[in-house]
Amino acid sequence: MTTRIEPGAAAHAADAPATAVPALPADFLWGVATSAYQIEGAAFEDGRTASIWDTFCRVPGAVFEGHNGDVACDHYHRMPEDVELIAGLGVDAYRFSLSWPRIQPGGSGAANTRGLAFYDRLVDELLARDILPWVTLYHWDLPQELEDAGGWPARDTAHRFADFAGLAMGALGDRVRWWTTLNEPWCSAVLGYETGRHAPGRTDPADAMAAVHHLLLGHGLAAQRLRATAPGPIQVGITLNTAHALPATDARADREAARRADGLGTRIYTDPLVLGSYPADVVDDLGARGLRLPVQDGDLAVIAQPLDFLGVNYYTSHVFSGSDEQGRELVDGLPVTRQVPQGLPVTAMDWEITPDGLTDLLVRLGRDYPGLPIYVTENGAAFDDRPGPDGEVDDPDRTAYYARHLDAVAAARAAGADVRGYFAWSLLDNFEWGYGYEKRFGIVHVDYATQRRTPKQSAHWYRDTIRRTRAGD
Repeated sequence: MTTRIEPGAAAHAADAPATAVPALPADFLWGVATSAYQIEGAAFEDGRTASIWDTFCRVPGAVFEGHNGDVACDHYHRMPEDVELIAGLGVDAYRFSLSWPRIQPGGSGAANTRGLAFYDRLVDELLARDILPWVTLYHWDLPQELEDAGGWPARDTAHRFADFAGLAMGALGDRVRWWTTLNEPWCSAVLGYETGRHAPGRTDPADAMAAVHHLLLGHGLAAQRLRATAPGPIQVGITLNTAHALPATDARADREAARRADGLGTRIYTDPLVLGSYPADVVDDLGARGLRLPVQDGDLAVIAQPLDFLGVNYYTSHVFSGSDEQGRELVDGLPVTRQVPQGLPVTAMDWEITPDGLTDLLVRLGRDYPGLPIYVTENGAAFDDRPGPDGEVDDPDRTAYYARHLDAVAAARAAGADVRGYFAWSLLDNFEWGYGYEKRFGIVHVDYATQRRTPKQSAHWYRDTIRRTRAGD
């Protein structure tokens, strides 16, 4: 059951004015975003096989209270209802991901027609309501069989990903124009293969660096396959969670720490994608740790396929120190790179709220990689909001967060950044990876026991902001 988004249900948070609206053009693209494993459920229906997240969720202690995505938001069965919610927001586009093990069980072979049928229906529902389908091919749900064969540290996975891209294009390419290859490869590589915080839960830095390279290679191969098989003009890009890294002071050690963080958080992805080479200082830093990127002849040319757009996911910025709490600049012979809290307000994720960092990041990307259109493909915040006695969900903190970050986007555009659109994360409260269902990012509240959807104050504010922008108010 869904509570509809009715006209006139405007946000009323005094601390969340729509100050960004006059500075954004009427043709600015507005959207909302989700991902397959976080909302679909139906984990083992209609031929879908296990992903690395299905497996990881069953590792004791890996996910909050053992939560999993078996049911999630039951979007697989409630999709028309959710598309109606999206339409009620008045957005231009819906960014969603395709479940690889739903479309290609086991990660190889022919497409699963039952799995594809769901996305056929979703795309048709969106187009019937004049909502642009914005497809992400990979949002972290690698088929378990491919992980068993080596996962992203194995070069073959990049080629399997290109095959999957071809299947998706063959099924949806007659109606879908916008294609994102990967979502946040940093998370897939580092959290999945170095820190073990995400699926598949491995903790090998060498595997992580191999995964970085093969994810980027997979992007390039998939981009080639999409363009080679598309029945008409398409837009192909990638989404990165590029970080804005600042030194804690002007001291040399702090500036070096920020450089290292920026190198491994941003430039190790953006430079090969746009410039066709890995940054020399990053390669040197990795070498000092006994690590390397497994580049073969021709790889960088494949990775550097022309990008039609760059997706930027942004939640916070970080300040770095080049010394630890004891003042040491070297630990185990390696330089220190330590995050330093800034004492700012935080979200329920304990992430500091830093909208100015979004402006600086967008301007920097526009300066360093000119001519590349940018879309903010995720931005949002988790807060501990709950329905009130009347069933409504007041979330003024989230509404204020959106208002401030849209101001930041407008400021970046005024400074010359070619930012063309913005997607709120997320449409629905959902499975938040290692945090399970404890953290809520949605502008629509989900009662997981009943699956009832209730648009929050922030959803009404977002809808009204879009209307005012289009009207030029």
